[in-house]
Amino acid sequence: MNTVAALPWAAAPRDRRLGRARALVLVWLATTVCTSLVMPGLGLADEPRPLWVALGALGIVAVTVASAGAVHGAVTPWTPAGTRRAWTLALVLTTVASVALVGPVAGGRWATWAWVGAGVVGIAPLLVTWRWVVVVASVCAAVSVVVAGAVGGSPVQALVVTGGIGLFVAAVNWAPVWMWALLLDADAGRDARARLAAGEERLRFARDVHDLLGHSLTVIALKAELVVRLPAGDPAVRDEAAQIQRLATTALAEVRQAVHAYRSVDLHEEVAAVRQVLDSVGVRCTVVGEAADVPPDTAARLAPVLREAVTNVLRHSRATWCRVEVRVDPEGGAAAASASGFATLTVRNDGVDTRVADAHSSGLDGLAARLADAGGSLRVERLGDEFLLRASVPVPRVVPAAPGADAP
Repeated sequence: MNTVAALPWAAAPRDRRLGRARALVLVWLATTVCTSLVMPGLGLADEPRPLWVALGALGIVAVTVASAGAVHGAVTPWTPAGTRRAWTLALVLTTVASVALVGPVAGGRWATWAWVGAGVVGIAPLLVTWRWVVVVASVCAAVSVVVAGAVGGSPVQALVVTGGIGLFVAAVNWAPVWMWALLLDADAGRDARARLAAGEERLRFARDVHDLLGHSLTVIALKAELVVRLPAGDPAVRDEAAQIQRLATTALAEVRQAVHAYRSVDLHEEVAAVRQVLDSVGVRCTVVGEAADVPPDTAARLAPVLREAVTNVLRHSRATWCRVEVRVDPEGGAAAASASGFATLTVRNDGVDTRVADAHSSGLDGLAARLADAGGSLRVERLGDEFLLRASVPVPRVVPAAPGADAP
């Protein structure tokens, strides 16, 4: 099979740019397939026998329909392999049948079947490897020469049409399909980079947890074995048990501290990392506002929201741009009495996947609940082809110390 048809994609790409590229390739190939009707059609116009006009038209239309189906499968990798094979087999059978149906049409005046053979050679690179293209071209050229000699035509002319023009059309058809295959590879690479970035972050956190717990758990295991060996009434049992308790408590505190640090990434650094990740996968990222102005406690609540939002951009859409806006609104009527205002994070992107039924992902649902507990809110909505996420968190009011409060 050809490179495109052998690609292991099982679903249509959701990127609208890929959809437009595929449509352009199909239009290009449809033009060449339609030529398979025009040039042999000139032979039909020059055929005085009505019976052969009808038989020739039947053969030409059959080959054209089979060619269109085979070409469509070639640039539609998510088409089932069985369907592609069926169209290819139909093309082979209709081409063989066309030798008898089209060969005698306008015999000696127009190389009708030679143009049919040229059309078959022209789409061969989309269906088989170039090694087999040479075989197909040789067979079609030989059949064209034999047909031309049998009906009183020019074998040289038939050879030039089927072999020369057919191979030229093959090269012209192969170029856009080759570029289409590169686009599919690039799209798959973008998804792979996104998965790799997420995997590397999980491995980094796993290594941190291992470094924290590895030593402590080893010591706890050794001391537990020692306790088992000691006699029940030995005073050292109580001391060893107390040490095991202290080690376990210390290890638990270290893990909690590591998780808190992981979840409390500086929002300014998180925005910079998000921009770098999106740019690396071809999503144009625009940042508005200054994340450094958000107080640390409030920023710690918004950072997980930003991570989850960008994860959804990478996993559940085919966005071409993403806009991240961070701002701190001053105190207003909606602000709570204990807050000096609200910090708002807005993430907006295009490329909504219409097949996703729910606006919230499971991760966003959990974040919405945590923001609600802190007096904040999370809102997501679709605006046509765009997806909007807006998270708001109250900024704690800073109460100035009373004059002389620190005086003795």
